[in-house]
Amino acid sequence: MQKNIFGIIVFAVMLIVSTVSQAQTDTGYFHTPAKYLIVMDAQSGEILFEKNARVPMAPASMTKIMTASVVFDRLKSGALSMDDEFIVSEKAWRKGGSSMYLEPKMKVSVRDLLHGVIVQSGNDACIVLAEGIAGSEDAFALMMNEQAQKLGLESAHFKNSTGWPDPEHNISAHDLAILARHTIVTYPEYYKIYGETSFSWNNITQPNRNPLFLAGFPGADGLKTGHTEISKYGFVGSAVQNGERRIIVVNGLESKAERKSESVRIMRSAFGEFKVYHLFKQNEHAGDAAVFMGKAETVELVTKERVQIGMHKTLRPDMNVKIIYQGPVPAPITKGDHIADMVIYIDETEKKTVPLYAGADVKQKSLLGRLAASLVRKIRGD
Repeated sequence: MQKNIFGIIVFAVMLIVSTVSQAQTDTGYFHTPAKYLIVMDAQSGEILFEKNARVPMAPASMTKIMTASVVFDRLKSGALSMDDEFIVSEKAWRKGGSSMYLEPKMKVSVRDLLHGVIVQSGNDACIVLAEGIAGSEDAFALMMNEQAQKLGLESAHFKNSTGWPDPEHNISAHDLAILARHTIVTYPEYYKIYGETSFSWNNITQPNRNPLFLAGFPGADGLKTGHTEISKYGFVGSAVQNGERRIIVVNGLESKAERKSESVRIMRSAFGEFKVYHLFKQNEHAGDAAVFMGKAETVELVTKERVQIGMHKTLRPDMNVKIIYQGPVPAPITKGDHIADMVIYIDETEKKTVPLYAGADVKQKSLLGRLAASLVRKIRGD
């Protein structure tokens, strides 16, 4: 890749050290009636679009993705088995809302309970798992919050295993997308349950409420719907097409029908209208920085990781990349020193800042060389 292919410009200004990644918000090129929305590329983790996605919201039954994640984690560690059985408490039996139709004192396997949580959205199944694993639902909620902290879900605070309305029970769409991605990547053998279109228990068969399944959307394989009067209608969904996976989180829609149509439209757009652009490879030469009093006049700048950014395809012509550093950079310079930043703009708005590093050592000039250089600079009036 040529150094100037993305319009790289070198500025001698104060070094920028923070990393910022903000995707486009609700605009003329893409609109949704949903109050909250995020579209994520699962492979890279790049955010393709967001609207109020960093604001904590009531997740309703989308909470159950975390409930299942805690169970998956114990299964993966060997602390729990799919064949382990838990007893249905009266609290679980009496819980309202979506139900697996469990009966009091019944023994139910973890395998069946997980299907009840994921496919049927059973509040009773959630509570049985919570009580069986942690002793009480309150104690299990603490485990959910510990898991959230480990995953860096800063907005997440869970008060129960079901998503039952509570003013302190919140998570952002952004963190739900991260949680969904974690589930897909970390627990592939258990994630398959999300792809089951129905489940039968106690002679009652219930369909998976996933609106992408109901619409026959190609490649859809998860995750979870949610609805309460407070949250309105929401959905965390994922699908794979042509080897690419997208994750969407939408919430605050007015009806089940709107959730279905909007989820299908957004997921279709996630594949058709948005794209992740790969700008630089790992350790690729991204530009050069001027060196002060060094044996070399410049030092190459390299990326430590791949540089990529997601956006609506119509915005690609408005992307510009600049390299910013405080310079000339004084020698000596050690290979790997962070000496510059690549700032990616879309339509003159800063979207991401990526650190750049020295690609080679640059030794300082000798004392005689430094004196001669200083003399030349004085003569030139530099």
